[in-house]
Formats: sequence, structure tokens, C-alpha cells
Amino acid sequence: MKVAVFSTEPYDRKFLNAANASARGDRELVYFDARLEPKTASLAVDFPVVCVFVNDDVGTETLKLLAEGGTRLVALRSTGYNNVDVQAAVDLGIQVVRVTDYSPYAVAEHVVGLIQSLNRKIHRAYNRVRDDNFSLNGLLGFDLHGRTVGIVGTGRIGRIFARIMEGFGCRLLGYDPYPHPEFEALDDARYVEFPELLSNSDIISLHCPLTPENYHLIDSQAIAQFKPGMMLINTSRGQLIDTKAAIAGIKSGQIGYLGIDVYEQEETIFFRDLSDTVIQDDTFQLLQSFSNVLITSHQGFFTQEALTDIARTTIESIAAFQEGAPLDHEIQPPEQAPISA
Repeated sequence: MKVAVFSTEPYDRKFLNAANASARGDRELVYFDARLEPKTASLAVDFPVVCVFVNDDVGTETLKLLAEGGTRLVALRSTGYNNVDVQAAVDLGIQVVRVTDYSPYAVAEHVVGLIQSLNRKIHRAYNRVRDDNFSLNGLLGFDLHGRTVGIVGTGRIGRIFARIMEGFGCRLLGYDPYPHPEFEALDDARYVEFPELLSNSDIISLHCPLTPENYHLIDSQAIAQFKPGMMLINTSRGQLIDTKAAIAGIKSGQIGYLGIDVYEQEETIFFRDLSDTVIQDDTFQLLQSFSNVLITSHQGFFTQEALTDIARTTIESIAAFQEGAPLDHEIQPPEQAPISA
């Protein structure tokens, strides 16, 4: 059985090939560098399975073209599926599976890296020292010990992040419609309503999937409730933050630090080498101009352990489809993702 794998990099091929070699059944993985969208869907003609990533376009138009070409399964190499019109897929007879679980430590630990880099100006210090500038002016940070950290979404990643920050001696505020006893059991941790978290946190970290309900969860009204000079971190989905509102918050000083591993319009930028081009996204370019903003290119998941988990789960789902077995990780509309991730 042939599988069309879109948006691939060398690391994708390495981990998928390893998982495929050890899985039951026989599959031919055909790799495409291109992003899946309507104009590239023809590449998948006569492929019963298509494998995609977070920035592939699996909307209605793409799905219709895939269905016409004989595709019957879309396998996501990700947990989030906001880029997929699941109802359209079902209507067209296409099943959709995702990766429901991979190393949660990968993202949680990346958040801590963003926090410490922003706080202690590590990225700026690195560049200074390389220029033989050993001045400390402008590099002043603060102790994490005793600070209040707001965690929006206390799923596995959010809870692991909470445990790490507990180790720093932070006070923890959680917001989640589905409270978890493991979070409440942590020292100095408690659930609060969203406005209280916004107004009392020195650092806020988002750990939510994207749903229609939490699109632009952090908008101008939310930012107005922040403690002035606070730190905002997002490693979940770019559309959780209204970028233009965040820029206004940075300019006003309401947001003192912004660390993002995701961006609203990242599908045209991330996972690509654009070093020899001029990026046309003026909003992104403006974000990059602020010294108190740190952007990484959706690499929070990018560890050996996480890629191994993602590849294994993806191939296992494809093997089950091949055998006509139940799909453990199938997405069924109208499944609603909880706020936690």
C-alpha cells in the first residue's frame, strides 16, 4: 500500500522509515517536500493514505480532491487537527487519525527554555559575548522563585510544566474547564477563573488546542487585565493569541516579554529556510524587531523521544487501516477538544 507523506524533512523520513520497518504489514512511504493544499493534492492521486503535518491544508477543497483521487485515510503527524475539516472528511468517506499522545516533556521543557532565555536575556548575552561585549547593562533578570505562573490548560503537558515550575518555587494558578487532581495536589497550586489568572500571573503559559471557542483567547481585553510587564508564552497554536493585540501590548509595556513557538500565519513561514528571501509578512517582521520577543519555529515537539512516539503512532494507525482493524486514534465529529493538551 502506498502512503503519500507531505511536508517532509530529513528527520521525518528518518523516524517514519524506522517505525515503518518495525511495524506489521508492508507499506511504501512516498515523501513529498511540498505542503498539502488544493494545488498539490494531485500528487496524492491513487494513494489510499495521505500523511500530513500541522501546516498542511486539509480543508474541504483539498479533501474533495483527495477523495476523487482515491484517498481513504488522512493520518496526521500531530495532536491538533484544526487544519482539517473533519466533517467534510467523514462526508467524503475519508477517515482521519491523529497522534493523541507523544512525549509531553518535550513541549513542557521547551517552555522553560523560552522563559529562562527571555528572563535572563540569554539569547542577547550570547550575541554580545561573540562580539566581545561583556557588559551586563540591559541583561537584568528576576528570580523565578516566588513568582506566580498561570497555566492555561492542565492536560499532560500543562501538568508537567507545572511540576517543573513547582521545582523553581513558583506559585501556580491553573485554568481549565476540566480540573485535574494531579494539578491540585501540587504545592501552592490552585485553580482559578480565567480573569483572576490573567490579573495575578507574572508568567502565563498557554497549553490549549485551538477550538472555535478559544480562538484569540488572548486578545486586547485579556491583555488589558495582565499585570504590567508580565511574560506571555505560547507553544500551543498561534491563533490562541491575537498577534496585533499582542504587539500593542508590547508597545504599551503591558506585555514585558513574549515567547512564542507558534504564530498565527506560520504555515507560510515555519519549517522552511527563508534566509535568502524577504519575508512578506509585515506583522511577523515587526514582532522580530522587539528585543523582548523570542520566537522559535514550532520546535517545541522536536526531541528524539517525541519524534519516535509520533512516527510509531502514525504508522500503527496506517497499519490498522490497512488491516481493516478499528482505528484507536480516529477523530469523530463533532468531537470537541478540551482546553487542556
